[in-house]
Amino acid sequence: MQLRRIIGLSAGTLITLMGISACGGGSADGGDTTTTITGDGDGDSTITGDGDGDGDGDMDGGDGDPCPPGGCLDVAVGGDGDDGGGGIGTGAVDLLFVIDNSGTMAEEQVNLAQNFAGLVDQLNSLEDAMGNPVQGDIQIMVTTTDMDHSLCTDFHPMGYAPAKGAPVATPCLDRLSDFENNTSSAFGSCLSVCEKSVTLNNGDQFIKWNGENTNINATDLSNNQLSGVAAVTAALECIGPQGISGCGYEAPLESMLQALNPNQAWNSGAEPFLRDNSLLAIAVVTDEADCSTRPDGQVYFYDQMFDNYWPLDPTTMEKKRATSATCWYAGVDCGSPDMNGIYADCTAVDNGVLHSVYNRYVGYLKNALNRDVIMLGILGVPEVTAHNPEAPFEPTAGGVLDLVYRDWQAADILAGDPDTPEEKTFNFGIGPGCTNTATGQAIPPVRVREVCESLDEEDAVKCCIESICDDDFSPAIGCLTGAIEETIVPQG
Repeated sequence: MQLRRIIGLSAGTLITLMGISACGGGSADGGDTTTTITGDGDGDSTITGDGDGDGDGDMDGGDGDPCPPGGCLDVAVGGDGDDGGGGIGTGAVDLLFVIDNSGTMAEEQVNLAQNFAGLVDQLNSLEDAMGNPVQGDIQIMVTTTDMDHSLCTDFHPMGYAPAKGAPVATPCLDRLSDFENNTSSAFGSCLSVCEKSVTLNNGDQFIKWNGENTNINATDLSNNQLSGVAAVTAALECIGPQGISGCGYEAPLESMLQALNPNQAWNSGAEPFLRDNSLLAIAVVTDEADCSTRPDGQVYFYDQMFDNYWPLDPTTMEKKRATSATCWYAGVDCGSPDMNGIYADCTAVDNGVLHSVYNRYVGYLKNALNRDVIMLGILGVPEVTAHNPEAPFEPTAGGVLDLVYRDWQAADILAGDPDTPEEKTFNFGIGPGCTNTATGQAIPPVRVREVCESLDEEDAVKCCIESICDDDFSPAIGCLTGAIEETIVPQG
């Protein structure tokens, strides 16, 4: 069992502070602006408009950063919030998994993989909102939460490369080195769920599935060729596990955005992942706060001249280095706690360090895609205790409804964990959103939660948030597929 402490390489304990001067500022999230996604998200991407970091307030993409081939993606943010969707009339669904591959995610990846069979069965029996059968035309892509980070780059395990939103299409059996990092290994997270290697035809980067037809080359243990449901299940069980070599400064929102960037190769050509007139479903699985850092925000993690959001070391009461708490302090505002260490609420803010939740992510999903978007977040919230018995089977008790933002307390420290509450605060900035004594603890969501909940409509559930501390993710999968079904409009 691995307790949720500083994740793998995220602590920055081996980082030498470098004196690099940069400027930074910030403004509150919201307002009308224009989002420009450029490049591949590897540190040369910019965001124009509010908070682009160049300080000139123009819309030119920042300090001379050129658009990639094919042009920039300009997204008008604001207006009435109409996503232009209104339901799809076919079973065309593009499903993106963004899976945390940091050092504490071994058990959760197994949990997810064990529920892929149920996901595939439910997608195979899709019905529209009136209960009529729908032939699914499904595409499934998997990526990680690793966009790379200044505190991780020098400490990647040998041979490891951050996905940065790109598809991961190779089976875990072919990348077992991803299941170890500089401190631990978790090969069983792959070997326990992937029985035999699979490949995607023609070098495809995501699964394509329509009835019995797939782009999957898979056989069972007796070398019998698999097709349809069996092939897709085998492929997901092998491709889904992402390992534990990823950066502990998880960036699920930016990884999501780069995966959906229409300028990327996998979204271009005759058979793109992101298709016209499809329903987009996104599943984010992480146990940490989002740390989608702007290129010009990296300096706040490694330069002591920019220690605005560094936590106080509990032993010296000095700001010695950045930790995962820096992600929380730079991207979230909780106000002051009450006498019990409880915060009334926590909201996303733009302090010029992390990418803007509303200008960049909400704006893109709601204004640019011109389609319905469903999101599932398996995140650090209390376990859900009740669900709607009817589609979309959303949580009705527990979960986000029971989430309390609070400081760490002595009772939160699990058996065998040597950290004190003060050390936990230094590492993470906020108390746990949920606890599972077998698998550990998770940080409560704010940024991912706000993106997900922004998709909900007055008469339609588009966001499902479930607990990553749950022993069984099948209700989460049920809410995802239930929301998909409710969005498919009847034909005729």
